[in-house]
Formats: sequence, structure tokens, C-alpha cells
Amino acid sequence: MTAERPADEARQVPTPGKGGVRSRKPSGRAAGTARLAGVLVSPTLLVLGLVVVYPLLSALRQSFYTEGENVDAEGFVVEGDQFAGLANYTNAIVGEDAGRFWNAMFNTTFFTVTTVTLEALLGIAMALIMHRAFRGRGLVRASVLVPWAIPTAVSGLLWRWIFAPDGVANTMLGQQVLWSTDGPQAQLAVIIAEVWKTAPFVGLLTLAGLQIIPNEVYEAAKVDGATAWRRFWNITLPLVKPALLVAVLFRMLDALRMFDLPFVLVGQQKHSVETLSMLAWQEATNVHYGPAAAYATIMFGYVALVAFAFVKLLGADVIGETRNRRREGRKARSKAGKGVTA
Repeated sequence: MTAERPADEARQVPTPGKGGVRSRKPSGRAAGTARLAGVLVSPTLLVLGLVVVYPLLSALRQSFYTEGENVDAEGFVVEGDQFAGLANYTNAIVGEDAGRFWNAMFNTTFFTVTTVTLEALLGIAMALIMHRAFRGRGLVRASVLVPWAIPTAVSGLLWRWIFAPDGVANTMLGQQVLWSTDGPQAQLAVIIAEVWKTAPFVGLLTLAGLQIIPNEVYEAAKVDGATAWRRFWNITLPLVKPALLVAVLFRMLDALRMFDLPFVLVGQQKHSVETLSMLAWQEATNVHYGPAAAYATIMFGYVALVAFAFVKLLGADVIGETRNRRREGRKARSKAGKGVTA
């Protein structure tokens, strides 16, 4: 014998529709709020379109053209922009300019990997030191910002004086090293200057992650007999990982576009320090806008690919946890619904 449902419960039966429940239509107030939000955001989107989207499309279009005087199939001289298809790209990758292009690509990748790795290690060490309680900690944290706050061009000039033939570096080493000439010493000078300038940025972001870790976690680990290394490896590093990875991502994107520091510190047309940005600038200076746009487009694709891969690898676990939580929530709701029906 089945028990009759109460009248109130019978009135609460949902109306069948898509997904089992009829969806509510947005009210007039919600639609007005959405229109207002669109109006407020439209100026920002317009500015982004003018300063980001249009230059990208213009550079992409320019990369398919060549400039100068050429002779057509009938022997007539043709001036101005001429459609070249993928000639600028093939010339850069496998053509006569391939050696210079791949050298710039190698230098860009080498500087990015080397500087970001050193900055991450030094940034973690700086954050651990600044996180400790000692007298003058506020002054130390403020002074750390000084190298990062200096403009890159000014920083390049400062380090150029340090690495001068009669500068501080050679005086300390007791040798006459020509740091600004083409070679490995020029690469070392760029790496030292870049790490000195941007390691504080990684350190400050890592310090922000350290400050949200409760002290009770470390106290419990000490009670359990964990050593300092075990506390760092099993507690500090996993909990500070989100902030550290964000700092590393920002630094990778910035290092892949490196231009002003090697340009000011070492100079242009130096084989050992020429990056993709410097190569594109050099071609544009020589009024080779087609190859310059091709180099810039390749660099943009390279940076976008690295950023996408980095974010995709980091977001895989987060998305998986979100899906698992949603799946567990659906299972819990279905069990609760079965219990009520029973």
C-alpha cells in the first residue's frame, strides 16, 4: 500500500522540459544589466582592437608581400609592394636567410630557458630569506624592488659600464675581457644583467605565495620530526607552486620578446646575442618590411604556442579536479533523490 504524498509536495512537481526542468527566461532586469555591461566593456574592446588586433592583422598581411623594384615576367620594372605568398617564410626557414633566423631562434630560446631557470631558483631563495622575521625586513623587501623598477634600457647602460674594458667586472676579475664583442662572454653578460633585473619579480610573487601558508603546518611537521629539507620539499614547494608558476609564465613570455637589454648592452648585429625581436627590427630598419613582418609573425606564434602549452599543462589537473567534483556532486544529488523517493 503506497502512502499518499502531501498536497504541498504534489504542487512542487517540476514541469518537464529540456533537461527535466523548464528553464527560466531571463527577466527584463537581467537583460538590461547585460546590455549595460556590454556598453561599459565596448570601449575597452575597441581600444584592444585598435592596438592589438589591427597591428596583428596588418603585420600578417605585410608578411605576404615584398617591397622594392623587381622585374616581372615581361621584363618591366615593377615598384612597390608585390604579393609574394609564403616566400618570406620559406626564405627565413629554409632559404638564404635561414642561418641567421635559426641562430636568432636559438638565442631567444637559450636566453629564455637559462634566465628563467636562474630567476626561479634565485627568486625562491630570496623569498625564503625575506619571509623570515628579522630586523629590517621591510627595508630589504623595498630594496629588492629597485633592480626590477629600473627601466631595461637604463639597466643595460649600467651593466655596459660595469662590463666596459676598464669597468668593475674586469677590475674584480683581474683580466681584460671584451664583454661587448661577439662571443660567449657577451651571452654571459646578457644573462647576468637579465637575472639581476628580473629575479626580484619572481621573488616577490613567490613571497606572496609563502605568506598564505599557515604556520601550524610547519609546526605539525616539526612535531613529526620532518627536517628542513623535507618541510621545504613536501610543504613549501607544493603550496607555493601556483604563485611560482604564474611568475615563471610571465617571465617566459617576457624573455621570449627580449630586445632592449642585449641591444643596449652588447649592440646590434652581434651573432651571439641576436634575438628574433632584434632580427625583425633590423629588417624593418633596412626597409624590408615583408621579411620583418614574417619574423614578427613567427615570433608571435612562438610566444603564443609556448603560453598555450604552459597553461594547458598547468590547467590539466585543475580541470580534472573540477570534473571529479562535479561528478561526485551529481552522484550525491542522485543518491539523495533516490532516498527521498524511497
